[in-house]
Amino acid sequence: MSTTTAETTYSPATETLASVLAPAARPPRPSAWSASMTFGWRAMLKIKHVPEQLFDVTAFPIMMTLMFTYLFGGALAGSPTEYLQFLLPGIMVTSVVMITMYTGVEVNKDIEKGVFDRFRTLPIWRPSTMVGYLLGDVLRYFMASTVILLIGLLLGFRPQGGLTGVALGIALLLVFSFAFSWVWTMFGLLMRNEKSVMGVSMLVMMPLTFLSNVYVDPSTMPGWLQAFVNASPISHLVTSVRSLMAGTPDLGEITWVLVSSAVLVAVFGTLTMRLYNRK
Repeated sequence: MSTTTAETTYSPATETLASVLAPAARPPRPSAWSASMTFGWRAMLKIKHVPEQLFDVTAFPIMMTLMFTYLFGGALAGSPTEYLQFLLPGIMVTSVVMITMYTGVEVNKDIEKGVFDRFRTLPIWRPSTMVGYLLGDVLRYFMASTVILLIGLLLGFRPQGGLTGVALGIALLLVFSFAFSWVWTMFGLLMRNEKSVMGVSMLVMMPLTFLSNVYVDPSTMPGWLQAFVNASPISHLVTSVRSLMAGTPDLGEITWVLVSSAVLVAVFGTLTMRLYNRK
């Protein structure tokens, strides 16, 4: 009789404990897309709480567009409006590609705070933390492109490719910027602090953006400099975006940009994840 009573009182507790510990009771592992989108939303929330981060996608592009249009427009094209037709796609590329460096800075900040140690313990797709950073940054790149386009239209920019050409040009720019951001995630994991990441980023970005076809036609440069400018990835990207916005797509240059974007993701994405797993 006592044995039966003991079994009766013990059995429900055992069943409850078993149901809690059973694998079927655990929540399902999030998919790669779900985890990436969650970390992308986290990046958006950081902007919400620190809105000053939007300075580089609002005030900086406006300043760059106004400064170069009115500073060099009259001397290089006869009038700021004429120069703007040539300059705006290039200044859009420059402004967006320049702010890709902040991806590495944010990654480095999270490492210093110890946040990544927590991320590595979660049962999620490992690359989702990095992909989330980049998905959040793609929105910032789109905002910067939109700001530059709007200020350009107000100043007199008239794209011959119409809405379709502009949309395709911005889409190509976002694809390349997403791929190029993987370079800075790698540096964010390699460097000891955010100042080091910024220093290396500027050392790379300044020659790439200024020694290109953004501001002037390369044919006006010395031959030795033309060789460097024509080989620059920024020049290829600017030529592609210009051709789309002008309504005369350069398929060769567009293909070059798409292929190089795939190579950047394959090479630097792989290096980033190896560093991330060993950090």
